[in-house]
Amino acid sequence: MAVKTLTINDQLISARSSETILQAAQDAGIHIPTLCYLKGLSEVGACRLCLVEIAGSNKLVPACVTLVAEGMSVNTNTERLQKYRRTIVSMLFAEGNHICSVCVANDNCELQDLAIEMGMDHVPLEYQFPRRQVDISHERFGVDHNRCVLCTRCVRVCDEIEGAHTWDMAGRGKNSHVITDLNQPWGTSDTCTSCGKCVNACPTGAIFNKGSSVGEMVHHRERIEFIVTAREKKQWSV
Repeated sequence: MAVKTLTINDQLISARSSETILQAAQDAGIHIPTLCYLKGLSEVGACRLCLVEIAGSNKLVPACVTLVAEGMSVNTNTERLQKYRRTIVSMLFAEGNHICSVCVANDNCELQDLAIEMGMDHVPLEYQFPRRQVDISHERFGVDHNRCVLCTRCVRVCDEIEGAHTWDMAGRGKNSHVITDLNQPWGTSDTCTSCGKCVNACPTGAIFNKGSSVGEMVHHRERIEFIVTAREKKQWSV
């Protein structure tokens, strides 16, 4: 497999030609913020938090879906990028109903972590206060659409790892939301296997274990990558 040589933040690194900028950066210990990305799942470039600058181009590109190239010079943390990322995180907070102090995922939330990383102490945008539903019809789990950031991790993990495709997207623009089956209550789903992979994949407290109180929700996101790796290495037999 061909190897490409490139620089990321003036650090010379080598990467396989099939790797993305994000993968190359992670292998080199260089941090790039993400929200929709999760190891083991396909990359969609939806959140735009991993945008980076490439020398010679005026466009910002998502690191998670952009392949490395020979001689590429990448910057991941310029003032321009920091401004874009703060704006994106601010919009996510303003467009939803994220009240960290009463959330089951408080202190275990990737959106909260990103806000801290960006140095945010307030949201400079007007809150939209959308009217969104909470579905606790499932025996074990619940989904609070107020906390959903539309990363589609639940959709992808259910389709690509579990093979059930219970979750999907519906609506457009500000009316976009995740649904189960044909937009029916989760508890009435004929396809859900109750595996809990969507709960572990969720970056916020949108999908949670029923009975969890404030700050009690713990996500085991590393289990998704573990399952994928075990399957690829044929560590399990059926």
